[in-house]
Amino acid sequence: MHEGQRTEISTLGEFGLIKHLTQGIKLQNPETVYGVGDDAAVMNFSNKQVLMTTDLLMEGVHFDLVYTPLKHLGYKAAMVNFSDIYAMNGTPKQITVSLAISKRFCVEDLEDFYEGLKLACQLHHVDIVGGDTTSSVTGMAISITCIGEADKGQIVYRNGAQDTDLICVSGDLGAAYMGLQLLEREKAVFKGEKDVQPDFAGKEYLLERILKPEARKDIIENLAQAGIKPTAMMDVSDGLSSELMHICSQSNTGCRIYEERIPIDYQTAVMAEEFNMNLSTCALNGGEDYELLFTVPLTAHETISELKDVKIIGHITKPELGCALVTRDGNELELKAQGWNPLKE
Repeated sequence: MHEGQRTEISTLGEFGLIKHLTQGIKLQNPETVYGVGDDAAVMNFSNKQVLMTTDLLMEGVHFDLVYTPLKHLGYKAAMVNFSDIYAMNGTPKQITVSLAISKRFCVEDLEDFYEGLKLACQLHHVDIVGGDTTSSVTGMAISITCIGEADKGQIVYRNGAQDTDLICVSGDLGAAYMGLQLLEREKAVFKGEKDVQPDFAGKEYLLERILKPEARKDIIENLAQAGIKPTAMMDVSDGLSSELMHICSQSNTGCRIYEERIPIDYQTAVMAEEFNMNLSTCALNGGEDYELLFTVPLTAHETISELKDVKIIGHITKPELGCALVTRDGNELELKAQGWNPLKE
């Protein structure tokens, strides 16, 4: 939260606040005819198909402001929406941003939030075209809607995986979850103490993965450049196991993934050992990595193998074979969706 000078939000009012936060936003996309400043934004997508996704983040459920800087939160709130559009093989173009805020937030806090939001939008060439603000009695709530586009024949759904397809994943898995465990541990250790600075040396990557995730635009571009259209795709927000089971269930298939092939960063492994946690369980069920999980035809094996930061971790099977993890010693364990479930008690 903002230290030093505080401008109370009430001094600006709702419209004044929106104007203050959105002034100077330059439109980057020709599809955005008119952005912030009227009753609705105006867009023109001519002959493209339009993609829409929305995400709601609640303080105390999705983020903790004890250890989440507001600038990082703005950045992450935008990225998780871009990730959903990339997971459809599309391009994000516009977002609307709605905030509910309590009296403990000041104008400077929201400036920090918008700074992160604008940075994410600049990096991915996305326009902020509208939104809303209202008061809250339970802390902060963030709702972002992202609009994207794709050529009609290029959209990739979850339901297109076929028997013998290769299962691929970008980046590495489990790092965001271990970053969260680390932050929660330090929060518990230093509870109630002021001006404490925990030592995170050597663990920066884990913190970056949870606080500042990156949507994998690069993977979508590399696949297009290689002439590969995935048969099914999802982003890994709730955990690899859970997402893979979504793809299999919607495609009516089974799958086999191999424990030894799951990409895991060194820092993730060290942290799992420190917490005495099973590393593969963390990588399978951690969530919030925002990597891309996708399937491609077997014929694309050679091309996929040469793609930077993509690993083949298994293959799609007939549905009667079920979904399983093949362990390092050759045993088969049934995959379970143990990833994050926001509606579970």
